[in-house]
Amino acid sequence: MNILLTGGAGFIGRWVARQLLGEGHHLWILDDLSNGRKENLHEFEGHPGLEEFIVGSILDEKLLEGLFNAHNFDICYHLGASINVQDSIDDPSTTFNNDTVGTFYILEQCRRHNTKVVFMSTCMVYDRCNEETGITELHPTKPASPYAGAKVAAENMVLSYYYAYGLPTVVIRPFNTYGPFQKTGGEGGVVAIFIKNELNGLDLNIYGDGTQTRDLLYVEDCARFVVSAGFSDKVNGEIVNAGLGKDISVNDLALLISGDPKRIKHVEHIHPQSEIQKLLCNSDKASRILSWKPEISLEVGIRRTREWIQSGGLA
Repeated sequence: MNILLTGGAGFIGRWVARQLLGEGHHLWILDDLSNGRKENLHEFEGHPGLEEFIVGSILDEKLLEGLFNAHNFDICYHLGASINVQDSIDDPSTTFNNDTVGTFYILEQCRRHNTKVVFMSTCMVYDRCNEETGITELHPTKPASPYAGAKVAAENMVLSYYYAYGLPTVVIRPFNTYGPFQKTGGEGGVVAIFIKNELNGLDLNIYGDGTQTRDLLYVEDCARFVVSAGFSDKVNGEIVNAGLGKDISVNDLALLISGDPKRIKHVEHIHPQSEIQKLLCNSDKASRILSWKPEISLEVGIRRTREWIQSGGLA
């Protein structure tokens, strides 16, 4: 198939690209490199399935129009977005434009060309989890940051195109994804940052008291989930979660990575109002309609991520 992948030079996007190329599709990648990196795609240079890597913005309507007119895409995996919660609080307009307005521009092209849309949302749209059975797709939402608010707005537009136009669309909500190629600096995820600091002999700093929990999904499991949503008609018009199905407190995660409680420090939370105290995913729907289940345990995923960072993974 002819496939457009926005945000394909990003952390998850890179693994989605790998999966799609491995399955033999023709792939076009669009990324403005505001968060993604060309280096993430070096492995695929010269790959016969990678048709083009375009440095450009989803806010460029003329660029999108030219791409869609020229290539007759079957599926658009829309991962391109501003993803930093703290940045969205400090500068909500950039996040709104990229995550909501940009998604609208993508939807318009997909409507004109009857291209299926797989929209990458986030678990950050949910309210805290109070049940041990985990968060299902029917769980209440609570956009506690402009990032989450922009994603909820975009989700509603994506689903509206299914109901109003019959366009095949699906909203996917992966939980906290980690693994190789995730940034290890301030914009990275908690696992990558903790491992990098531990390897460098630095303290592992935790915002708040560290009792907040996260459901950590290894990135290759996430990529399989993302790709599978594009090739199933059963998910059209649906919202679908994916997670490990186990949560861990940030305190316990830090201890698992460092092995030394003396290395763990607690610092004042920059934006405590945006914190979700408990995140635990219920992926029963993904299992039922996509036959998807996570395969990589947290311990194995952390080991693989550590090995990648130790081998000189991107900073």
